[in-house]
Amino acid sequence: MADAQDKPTQDSTEVTPKAPTKARKPRAPKVTLSVGGVRRYAAQAVWFICVVFALFLAVGALTYALNANPDNGLVDFVRTWANRVDLGVFSPVNGIKEFTGEHADVKNALFNWGLGSVFWLVLGRILDRVLRP
Repeated sequence: MADAQDKPTQDSTEVTPKAPTKARKPRAPKVTLSVGGVRRYAAQAVWFICVVFALFLAVGALTYALNANPDNGLVDFVRTWANRVDLGVFSPVNGIKEFTGEHADVKNALFNWGLGSVFWLVLGRILDRVLRP
């Protein structure tokens, strides 16, 4: 008669170790831009640029209103960029409206650059609506 040790029992299950698997690198999600996505990003970029231009004009007008030191580097930087984005139409020197008399330079800057600032915001909003899907 055979020993009880030679017979396999139902309770004894043999666990075989699994072979080690290679560690997978997490995959980056695929970024696919549709035409609508590209148009949305373009609209956001145009709106941002127009807001920055309007901000330069508004802060430039504020530097005149507050009688800021024109020799200051920051004031010079803002006024230089405001002169660049006023398109010559909204210039405080030869703009849409020219005031004369006392504080004419402040009035010219506030009126013309303020109007230019509104122009950039309106233009940016229109272009945003045209470009956005």
